[in-house]
Parts: sequence; C-alpha cells; structure tokens
Amino acid sequence: MQDYPAMSTAVDRVEPVPRRVRAMVGDEVVIDTTRALYVWEWPNYPQFYIPVEDVKPGVLVDEDHVQKLKRGTARRQALRVGDIHRPEAARLYGDDAVTGLSGTVRFEWSALDAWYEEDEEVFVHPRDPYTRVDALRSTRHVRVELDGLPLADSSSTVMVFETGLPTRYYFNRTEVDFSHLEWSDTVTACPYKGQTTGYWSVRSGDVLHKDLAWAYDFTTAALEPIAGLIAFYNEKVDITIDGKALTRPVTHFSK
Repeated sequence: MQDYPAMSTAVDRVEPVPRRVRAMVGDEVVIDTTRALYVWEWPNYPQFYIPVEDVKPGVLVDEDHVQKLKRGTARRQALRVGDIHRPEAARLYGDDAVTGLSGTVRFEWSALDAWYEEDEEVFVHPRDPYTRVDALRSTRHVRVELDGLPLADSSSTVMVFETGLPTRYYFNRTEVDFSHLEWSDTVTACPYKGQTTGYWSVRSGDVLHKDLAWAYDFTTAALEPIAGLIAFYNEKVDITIDGKALTRPVTHFSK
C-alpha cells in the first residue's frame, strides 16, 4: 500500500471550468473563454474542451479527416496563425458527442505556445481542481543517499505533499553535498509548481545517474516556499526520515 493519496477522479467526468482560459500561438490569442470544460480522459488530470465559438475565427483548418472516438465523432483540425501552420492540432466534436461536448474543440496542449488560467501561465496540462499541492516546513530529520554516497542531510526541509505523488523533500542548497552532483541543462515544467531551473545528475563511481535532483528558482505563488531549494526523486535514491528508511515508491518517474 502506498503512503500517499491516489488520484480519485473518475474517467470521463465532465465539469465546468470556473476560470478564464486563454491560449496563444506566437503573439496572438487564439482561445479566450470562460466556458471551458474539464474532461478527465484518464484519472490523473483533466483536459480542456473549448467551445468552438470561443476560438478565434479562421485559425482552425479542417483536415477532412473524420474520427469515430469514445466521446463522439470529431473532425481533425489544423491551426493556422499567419505563417504558422500546425497540423493535427485539435479535434472538433459534432452533434453526436456525449452530453455537453457537442461543438467543443479538444486541442493538443503542445500545439499552443502558451496557456493561461486567468492571468497565470500554466504548463504541461490544466490544473486538476481535485489535486492539492501543499508546501510545509518541517524539522524532521531527512537524509538522502545513493550507493552509500551522502547527497543531502537536513532538519529544515520543505515537504511538498501533492495528490497522486510521494512526498518530495526540498533541501537548502547548503545542506546538499554537491561533490557527487553534476549540473544538467534538463528543464521540465509542472502545472502546480512552475518551470524548473535545471537538474543535477549523480556520479557514483563510473556510473552517472541522470537527472536525479532539480530546483525551481521561480515558482508559482502557492509554491514559493520551495524557490531555490533542491529535491531528489524518491523513486531513485535512498531516503531516511528520523532514522527510518523509506521504501522507494514506484511511479511513472521510476523509469
């Protein structure tokens, strides 16, 4: 049994989005709506379905490709904005779509250059309204090792509790042993925390364990307590808390 709460939203659930949603291609706003829908295509997070009336006229280009999908019949659409052309960017649902989805467009997230909920940019996918992400300061003693090498040791971490993921432990940089770490230019993004500044790999003898630690120097407002701190993948290192060894969790980050 895992020691953190799992995602619990049912697949195919549809809910209204109470936030204004906008998206851009280049310098142009091509989506602007207060009528978006959340659709859970799988349990972990929803996607936005956008009323076609709230998509800028002329930017959708029908690709004359009809798809019979789980939620109804859809016509595949390209995006064209000035000289920018992005094929297979979206699906426009027809009259036989499940309740509420007729006349909506489901965009591929990466087909747009930037998405916003109200005036805050959102990365990777929409934020799940049923997910909590809390950053709490803690004086519990946390130690991180790999192959017997000490990587971090602290009694002043910030613990991040995120629905569906194991607890992450963020260390002050003065409490991290950088002698075994090598800088990586890898950058990732999270809808709840923002975009990472970069990663560190761990050198253990002749083996380089790629991208085991990361930092967010500039976070979303809610996660400001972790700004500049460093965390490690629980799935790939050995962590003890108050002297008790944790079992490495198995998640999609374990690979």
